[in-house]
Amino acid sequence: MWVRGAIDLLFPPQCANCDAIGVGVCAACVPERCDALHAEAGAGLPVLAFGAYENALRRAVLALKDGRRDVADSLARRLATLLEPNRALVPVPTTAARRRVRGLDGVAEIASIAASISGGRSHPVLVQRAGDAQRGRTRRERLATRDRFACRSGIEIPPSVVLIDDVCTTGATLRDCRIALEAAGTYVSGAVVVAAAKSGAACLPQQNSC
Repeated sequence: MWVRGAIDLLFPPQCANCDAIGVGVCAACVPERCDALHAEAGAGLPVLAFGAYENALRRAVLALKDGRRDVADSLARRLATLLEPNRALVPVPTTAARRRVRGLDGVAEIASIAASISGGRSHPVLVQRAGDAQRGRTRRERLATRDRFACRSGIEIPPSVVLIDDVCTTGATLRDCRIALEAAGTYVSGAVVVAAAKSGAACLPQQNSC
């Protein structure tokens, strides 16, 4: 804890959108609570998003992808408001290479913090079999991709879980994670994400605004 305190003293949390000191994402830029956006990631998998992938929330997600722990903390607290109590959460994993570059897996960090707030537990049981197959792909190519994720061997997985991710675009990533988990005998009741892209036909928010 003293290490984190020293880091915060030297490099205080700063809003990813307006640069205000004190928190990774300030309430003036992204409200701490809002009406969830409802979407779907194929085969009836319900998705809740804290907001649309645009403006301040988009900049916060991009800062998260750059390895900002303060932003992960702020986004996790917002995501926790969408979770039912005591749920088992499974974060969508990044690649090992990206984790080394960023210094953390941002989604895993969000899931861990959100679980502690909501009384649940995070279960990082998924791994990517290959690199980031979705980057640079068209929507059609993303939806056609299969078998990118697998469950770690020898790790017990709860019978029912909720997927956690930063962004839902086409829903292909959430679909692939669901397939891997259900192949391991786990029921995926839904997914909760920080933001949903309005352009993704498989994950089109039914507009509710913050």
